[in-house]
Parts: sequence; structure tokens; C-alpha cells
Amino acid sequence: MRILVVEDEVDLARTLHTGLTAEGYSVDLAHDGRQGLWMARTGAYAAVVLDLMLPGLNGYKVCAQLRRESNATPILVLTAKNGEWDQTEALDTGADDYLAKPFSYLVFVARLRALVRRAAAVAPPVLAVGDLSLDVAARVCRRAGARVDLTPREFAVLELLARRAGQAVSKADLLYHAWPDDALDPNLVEARVSVLRKKVDAPFHRQSLQTVRGIGYRLVDDRERG
Repeated sequence: MRILVVEDEVDLARTLHTGLTAEGYSVDLAHDGRQGLWMARTGAYAAVVLDLMLPGLNGYKVCAQLRRESNATPILVLTAKNGEWDQTEALDTGADDYLAKPFSYLVFVARLRALVRRAAAVAPPVLAVGDLSLDVAARVCRRAGARVDLTPREFAVLELLARRAGQAVSKADLLYHAWPDDALDPNLVEARVSVLRKKVDAPFHRQSLQTVRGIGYRLVDDRERG
């Protein structure tokens, strides 16, 4: 089970990494908000531990963006602020729980376990566009029942298109969703979509990944054309 810790205090991040690893979790670390957002989008995490006061992009904005994208990964917020307004804002933004620093490590682990348990009791989201399905939790793609192997980047691109099925999605949106923030070249998107077509369309004689001239791409159910 993999946990993402987004924390700019390096010593605290390392301590949490060591402790959670000893608990049996696999742990990824990010030290700023932009990196954390990108990793949360492209990885399959059981939970995200998110500091609020982060460089680059604060924890409120990271949390809000993930929820706007229908990312339901449980989020445990860590904050040096102990005011009720800050706690309320974190929860209203989409966090599932919070802990004020300094905190008891035992309480931290117990709350994290509770979040993971509650999330596991809910069926993982599956996005379906025609006979193309994406199991977001397991990061598995299938078409007509057959599994299609995708890289994490390919999955991230297809996931955003599936979440906005039938709508035109700009290359800029796809770059923002599936690449780190320093990626600006739209050719990256074009190349990835070309590979996706070879994997999810061509073998099944489909044309579900459509180009929207001057904008980007859309994903449609084209079974009546198959």
C-alpha cells in the first residue's frame, strides 16, 4: 500500500518516511506543492499526507485541484496552524482529516489507518466510455474486456479525457494534468496521444480518441462506428 507524503520540512518528511515504511507502507516524498500535485495525479496512492504551508503551491490549492479533478484519494492535512478557521478551510477544501503540528506519531498513524480503511470500504471508481474502462484505483485500462497496458503518463492522459468524455480537452490541460509543471511543449501531448491510439483504438478498429482542431482532443464512445 503506497502513501504520498507532501511535506517541505525535510527532517519531518524523512521521519514520516521511516516510520511509515516500518509500518509496512511504501512511501513517496514530495517537498513542494507542484511536485506533490503532479505525483498525486499520476500515482495510485492509498492516501496523501499533505502539509498546508508548502512552497510553489500551498496545500489548500493542491487539495482543491485534486477534488476538482474528481480525485478521491483520502487526504490527511498537516498544519502548523491550530486555528479553527484554518482547520475548517482545510476540510471544506476537500481534506478528510487534519493534524496540527506538533502531533503524536501514534495518533498520526491511527488516523491514517482510519482514512485508508474508510476508503477501502468504498468501491474504487471506474471510468467508462463505451467499452473502454479505467479503474482509477488499480490504474488498469481495459477495452472490450481486454487489458491494455499503459505507462503512468499514458494512463494520466487517458484518465483526464475519460473524466471529460465527449468534451474537448486542451493540450494545455493535458500537460498540466499529466506532466510536471515545467513541461510546456504541446508536442509531448501529441506524441502520447499517438501512442494511445495505437494501444486503445487501432487494435480494436476504433476511433474514440479524436482530434479537435485548434484545441486538443476528446474521447468518445464510437461503438456504432466500429
